[in-house]
Amino acid sequence: MSEEQTSELVELAAEAYVYGYPLVFDLSMVETCLHKGFGALAAAPFNQFSHSDRLADAGAHFVSVNNDTVYSIAQLDLSGGPVRLHVPDTGGAYYVLQFVDAWTNNFAYVGRRATGTEAGDWLVVPPGWAGTAPDDVRGVIDAPTSVVTVVGRNACDGPDDLARVRALQEQLTLTHLEPGEHRTGLPAPDAGVPAELRFFEQLRVWMADFPPSAADRAHQDRFQPLGLLEEGPSPYVPAGSALVRALTEGLALGKERVEAASRPGTGAAGGDGGGGGWSMNPHLFDYNLDHFGVGTVDSPEWKIADREASYLARAVAARVGLWGNHGYEAVYAQTFHDADGAPLSGAHRYELRFEEPPPVDAFWSVTMYDTPDYFLVANPAGRYSIGDRTPGIVRADDGSLTLHISRERPAGPAAAANWLPAPEGEFRPMLRLYMPQRAVLDGTYEIPAVRRVEEAGRG
Repeated sequence: MSEEQTSELVELAAEAYVYGYPLVFDLSMVETCLHKGFGALAAAPFNQFSHSDRLADAGAHFVSVNNDTVYSIAQLDLSGGPVRLHVPDTGGAYYVLQFVDAWTNNFAYVGRRATGTEAGDWLVVPPGWAGTAPDDVRGVIDAPTSVVTVVGRNACDGPDDLARVRALQEQLTLTHLEPGEHRTGLPAPDAGVPAELRFFEQLRVWMADFPPSAADRAHQDRFQPLGLLEEGPSPYVPAGSALVRALTEGLALGKERVEAASRPGTGAAGGDGGGGGWSMNPHLFDYNLDHFGVGTVDSPEWKIADREASYLARAVAARVGLWGNHGYEAVYAQTFHDADGAPLSGAHRYELRFEEPPPVDAFWSVTMYDTPDYFLVANPAGRYSIGDRTPGIVRADDGSLTLHISRERPAGPAAAANWLPAPEGEFRPMLRLYMPQRAVLDGTYEIPAVRRVEEAGRG
C-alpha cells in the first residue's frame, strides 16, 4: 500500500471515529448500566429502571452529571416486542423522561414540558413494529433502534424532598406488552481483536446490530475499505500492518478533532455567549435529523442543516454531555474563564452576580465540575450546585443574587449561604436553565461574567 493510499485510509478512519464515537460511547455506557451501574444507580437488566436514592455527588463519575434532579435510568430492549411505560402524576412538579436511541438521538420526551404531569401509560415500540396499541395508552413512542436509553429526571429540592421523589420513582414501571425473547446483553465484539483496534471492532458489530437512518447508512458505506461493513468474523484479528497503522493513526486523529471541537468557542461546542466567556449552545443536540416522536420539536430551528456537520456535533455532544436534552427542554452554559479572560482556578475567589433571575419556566442552577473530566467536585460542605431552589440562599434587598465561588468557605453567613465550592485546580461551572424562555433560546439573554475578587488565601 502506497503512502498516499495509507494517508487516505487514515483520513477515512478519522472520519469513522467521529461518526461512530457516539454509538460506541453510548453503548459502552449502556453496558455499564446493565452490569456495573454508576454513582448512586445500581446495575439493572434491560427493561427495568434503576433509581438513584440521592442527588448525584462526587462518586458519580459521569460526564457533566447534574445535581438538580434525581435520576431514574432504564435501558430498554425492544427486540422481543414493545414495552409499556407507566408514569405517575407528579402534581405539577418538574420531571422529564428523555428517550435516546443507540446513536444518541433524542427522539421523544415525556414530562412536564412535553406531555404534562398527569399519570398515564405510553407504548414504546421497536423499529418497524406494525401491531395495534392498547386503547388505554396515551400514545406510541416509535424507537429508531432496538436498544433505547430512558433518562428520567425528577426535580428534587434537596434531601428533605427525597421522600416525595422516591414515592414517584416506585410508580414508574415498565412491562412487556407481550411474551417474547429479550436480550440480556449487547452483541459482543470479538475478544481476539487487539486492544488498539477495539473501538473499530465495537463500531463494526454495533453498527450492524443498530442500524441508523437510511441517510446515515448511505454515508457510512464510505467506510467499507476499513472493514467496518464486514459481517461475520472480525477482519481486525488478522488485520495487516498497513490497515492497523491506518486505523490507529486515524483513531488518534479523530480523537484530536473531537477534543478540539469540544473546547469552548468552537462552532460545535458553542460560540462565545458573551458575559465574560460563557459559551451556551441551545442547539448542541440538534444533530437528530430523522426521528421526531412524542414531545420533540420537528422544525428547521432545531435541526443542523448540514448532515455531515451533524456528525461532529453529535460526537461533541456525547463527549461533553452524554444524554443531554434538546435546548427547548434544558440549556447548558459553561465557562472556563473569568471576566478578564483568565482561567478559573481554586487559587482565587470569584463572584457571580445575577441582577435578575435567569428567564426560565422551571428552575435554574450553577454546578461545579473539575477539568478535564467534567466530574462533580468533592468538598467538605457536600454542595455540588447552587440555584434558585437552594435552601437558605440569600438575595439582596434589590432582588439581586450574588454567588460566591471559592475553594475555601467565604466569611460571613450570607456569603457562606451563597457559596459554591471549587477545587484546588482549574474548574468549569455550568449554568443549567430548565424549560428556558425565548430570551435564552434566541440569545438575547446575557449570562453575567464570573468576576475574580481576591486571592483564596486572603480575607
